[in-house]
Amino acid sequence: MGTEDLLTRSSTGAVHSRRRPEFHELTVAHVERLCDDAVAVTFDVPLELQAEFEFRAGQSLTLRRVIDGRDERRSYSICAMAGTKPRIGVREVPGGAFSPWLVHEVRPGDRVEVLPPTGTFTPDTVPARHVLLAAGSGITPVMSILSTVLRDPAATAVVLYGNRRTNTVMFADELADLKDRYTARMELVHVLSREPREAELFTGRLDGEKLRTLLPLLVQVATVDHWWLCGPFGMVTEAREVLAELGVPRERIHFELFYVEDTPPEQVHHVDQVATGPSAEVTVRLDGRTTTTAVPRETTLLEGAQRVRPDLPFACKGGVCGTCRAKVVSGKVHMRRNFALEDAEVDAGFVVTCQTVPTSDAVEIDFDQ
Repeated sequence: MGTEDLLTRSSTGAVHSRRRPEFHELTVAHVERLCDDAVAVTFDVPLELQAEFEFRAGQSLTLRRVIDGRDERRSYSICAMAGTKPRIGVREVPGGAFSPWLVHEVRPGDRVEVLPPTGTFTPDTVPARHVLLAAGSGITPVMSILSTVLRDPAATAVVLYGNRRTNTVMFADELADLKDRYTARMELVHVLSREPREAELFTGRLDGEKLRTLLPLLVQVATVDHWWLCGPFGMVTEAREVLAELGVPRERIHFELFYVEDTPPEQVHHVDQVATGPSAEVTVRLDGRTTTTAVPRETTLLEGAQRVRPDLPFACKGGVCGTCRAKVVSGKVHMRRNFALEDAEVDAGFVVTCQTVPTSDAVEIDFDQ
């Protein structure tokens, strides 16, 4: 889900009087079937929480449930227009612990634990020319961004959406409605990999080869202000390569990953109560409170510090969502993988702690920055 990060950020490292966002039980208002294996879930937000759950287009919600005593969390992008009720799109992952429950079991009136919206895969309010590339469930935040930016009569958007077949297209009717409403300012192109289209150009995978052909035909690349990429790792990576070849400045390209199909998450190292072997003294700052513990060198900062700070934020633990983002204040670390943070964030010392191990004797990290 990459992403972009899912942590509320502040501009100062001072002690914070604010409390870190907490999970709240929200009531399910609607569950809409999008296709056989996907739904959209809308939540009612009580009056006293409405300010906390006000979201920007493209942000995400983290949901939590306890399964057999385990704290399971998943992040799902909001698919609703800014200013409306929070609504997430969910595609079933076969054998998953979370998505099958949402797709097949959750009903209106059910109560679900939800964290307030987070994330920076979001557009600004300046009128602009947008191109949005999505594959599969990557359309979810694109729906939110698209419906929000098009409210400005000076904005334009081109959407390229890749799927396997017609019956796997999420939000098909809503996309068609948006195209009808904004005919002069929105273009919509469906590309199907396992179902022939009338035009061969729109048949196949939305990969680098296809984009090299399609993009120059659909848009004047140099005039596009913002490129929004969301989908599997391979699609996003190839799209970024093509845009770089076409001379698109890196700051105009925004991307988020839903999953990383061809690079599985690192093996999780479970921590015993007493660290054994080479370790580092890790100091964690969260909500103005500082805690120090020993973390084995092969254990991630998140996994190691959770033993003494179970309140540390996390969701995917795969380096994709960015919920566990923190700044390395001192010491040396190694980030195994990162699909959540922008280059500027990494240069500034931020890491995703679920994929970062200590490499020096002492490390200090700050979740409050």
